[in-house]
Amino acid sequence: MKLTTRSRYGTRMLLDIAMHGTDAPVSIRDIAKRQGISVKYLEKLIRVLRKAGYIRSTLGAHGGYQLTQPASEIPVGDVVFALEESLAPYTCDEENPCCPRMAVCLTRTIWDEASRAMYKKLNSFTLADLMRDASLCPKNACHISPHAQD
Repeated sequence: MKLTTRSRYGTRMLLDIAMHGTDAPVSIRDIAKRQGISVKYLEKLIRVLRKAGYIRSTLGAHGGYQLTQPASEIPVGDVVFALEESLAPYTCDEENPCCPRMAVCLTRTIWDEASRAMYKKLNSFTLADLMRDASLCPKNACHISPHAQD
């Protein structure tokens, strides 16, 4: 169960909006600059996060993005679930039978439980929890440079 850049970058983007968008919308270019993520990639993530109901956009010269709800009401696991196409450690289910042993598979249960446990743990954190952790960073150290890896 590996999280892709979609969930890692999408969570960072929402966190950036939460930290910088309380008084006014945050521009995608500012997010890209602070996080070291391309505008083009953020635009793809924004579409998913808008559809999931986490962000709204404002048009105009001072437009940008803001959260639709307080950061304390956005569980990280739900964000990851919205961004990932699948985090199941297998690709078969009743709608997508990929293995002839699916009906008698003795390992599927453990993979199901592991996936549920991961989401449960991720949902024990909200964006607000991550914002509190940001206060532990030295000034400006939580902002990623354009050359940094995540």
